Amino acid sequence: MRKAIVVVALVVLLAGCTSSNNSAGSATAPGTSIDPVKADAVVKVVRDMMATEHLRAVLVRVTIDGQDLITQAFGESMTGVPATTDMHFRNGAVAISYMSTLLLQLVDEKKVSLDDKVSTWLPDIPHTDRVTLGQLAQMTSGYVDFVQEPAFIAATYAQPFKQWTPEEQLAFAVSKPLMYEPGTNSNYAHTNYVILGLALEKITGQDLTTALREKTLAPLGLDNTTDPGTAAITEPVLHAFSSERRQALQIPAGVPFYEESTYWNPSWTLARGAIQTTNLHDLSVTAAAINSGQLLSPESYAKMVSTELRGRTTAIAGCAACFDQNIAYTYGLGVVISGNWLLQDPLFSGESAVEAYLPSQKIAIAVAVTYQPEAFDPTTGAYSNVADKLWRQIAAQVAPSDPPPTK
Repeated sequence: MRKAIVVVALVVLLAGCTSSNNSAGSATAPGTSIDPVKADAVVKVVRDMMATEHLRAVLVRVTIDGQDLITQAFGESMTGVPATTDMHFRNGAVAISYMSTLLLQLVDEKKVSLDDKVSTWLPDIPHTDRVTLGQLAQMTSGYVDFVQEPAFIAATYAQPFKQWTPEEQLAFAVSKPLMYEPGTNSNYAHTNYVILGLALEKITGQDLTTALREKTLAPLGLDNTTDPGTAAITEPVLHAFSSERRQALQIPAGVPFYEESTYWNPSWTLARGAIQTTNLHDLSVTAAAINSGQLLSPESYAKMVSTELRGRTTAIAGCAACFDQNIAYTYGLGVVISGNWLLQDPLFSGESAVEAYLPSQKIAIAVAVTYQPEAFDPTTGAYSNVADKLWRQIAAQVAPSDPPPTK
């Protein structure tokens, strides 16, 4: 049965595998820039990286104190269809920053404390009597990451259009022992935010989609950011393509394999109600608004961007995501701190993106990228988050006095 599926897939995929070579030159017309010299430098960075990293499309927006430096699209969404700056795409872990903001808003309203045990609302989930809301948000609970479980990976690649429930996600993780005593280490685990999503629904008395819309997205004017509840994406769509299922489908090395992944169901990724699509404008607004704590008290914002985990985390056996957090990467409450920059950088299903912000200079960077076939390892189908590499090089051009660390 598996071999039959592969043969059919290859026939379809090879028929649509033609790619354009003009991607580095196609772009939408940018608006008036506050610094054309720096805007040109950004364009050069993008075009160079498109060539060296085999990018199919790049959407980029950079603002300084709310003023436009560059808003431009490069490459193609699909063969013969130019990418445009109004296209919609999935924002993945960016939704984590909305969820942590919602939690801290509830703290500011004195409805909860970060030290409250999760069992107050979810007593039936294992270990919640040992884990706090703050530990979920800071990724210090010790829960296993279901996304890294081999059985879960196999299931998602076997059924990329499956609609996952929180219960199905958590079944791969919460029955296992915690990896360390809560609060004593850190590991990036999607499990934390699936549980936090369920807790936020209990706390607010609303489904998470509604709670995020009313308290976080609407106040910031993020009208293009939504969880549709399905794999749908609002038109116009930035199409994504991937080779990451190569091993799962047993495609031999050397056999061309590149499939459209735009409408793979992302329900496996995060909390129900926070599986979102967005566009470049909203990603840029998010970079500035969320990472400056626009909706939070000074006390809650300080907790969100705290680097207190530096010097407190270590590598431990059996935990691939446990390491010594440092100036290049520190986890706050729903945001990543890299140097003096604050960000989120999702990567999945053939697409990656970044929203990043430098508070001292009020510089916001938003990028989204898709990949050509050559970007994927010809044996494993693996690929890297080039959006993360791209924004760092852009940042070095627009903020030469305070660039982020290179990774």
